[in-house]
Amino acid sequence: MTKILSDTTNPRLALAKVPEITAMFWLIKVLSTGMGEAASDWLAGQSVALAVGLGAAGLAGALWVQLRADRYRPAVYWTAVAMVAVFGTMAADAVHVVADVPYPVTTAAYAAAVATCLAVWHRVEGTLSIHSITTRRRELFCWATVLATFALGTAAGDLTAMTMHLGYLASGVAFAAAIAVPFVAWRLFGLNEVAAFWIAYVLTRPLGASFADWLGKPAAKGAGLGLGDGPVTLVSLALIVALVAWVSYRSTVRTGASRPTLS
Repeated sequence: MTKILSDTTNPRLALAKVPEITAMFWLIKVLSTGMGEAASDWLAGQSVALAVGLGAAGLAGALWVQLRADRYRPAVYWTAVAMVAVFGTMAADAVHVVADVPYPVTTAAYAAAVATCLAVWHRVEGTLSIHSITTRRRELFCWATVLATFALGTAAGDLTAMTMHLGYLASGVAFAAAIAVPFVAWRLFGLNEVAAFWIAYVLTRPLGASFADWLGKPAAKGAGLGLGDGPVTLVSLALIVALVAWVSYRSTVRTGASRPTLS
């Protein structure tokens, strides 16, 4: 799916505030989902009130900066994604832990929320392409949908790992296989590229979260490796920062190379 919606020759697309959909995009996205899962769990382990406060404040601040940006800026965009990952995990976990709502119910509810966001967005704007996001309203639709996908992915990952007793590793492998389906369907069987993108986008959440939980959680809980949520958060965050820095550098070099020179 590395060529989906990545036409940068269109001047309208150049105004969009989202990255090209490349292999690097998917790698950073999966890492951000794992980081969000581990960070949320670590913060909740220190203090639930602290976790909710920091998550909400971080999300509000990151989205405020993203919405004010005049174009796609890698550091700003991926900071917003990371904070959505942290807060989306909290939103899904809080409903289950605090209200004791079963994972099948929360998964179905968040699936309905994602479907509703996409349906309303398409009805109002006539497109779900993230590279058509050149207005504030479309950007708000996109971030609302993204937040819902993170909550859905968190609930779905916990459903397979805990309720269905697959464990974290088996869940991660299952979602890794599942995320290949929209790619193959798009590449070989003509699945609409926008549909393929959003299916894969939803699946990145339980994929990254399952592997993060497998690394961080103890063996007694979902057969994890017991490395700890804190270390998994820090390593994931370091990888994200390094990759975003590389993307920013490449974007700067490419932009500079495209500028006309005086002779």
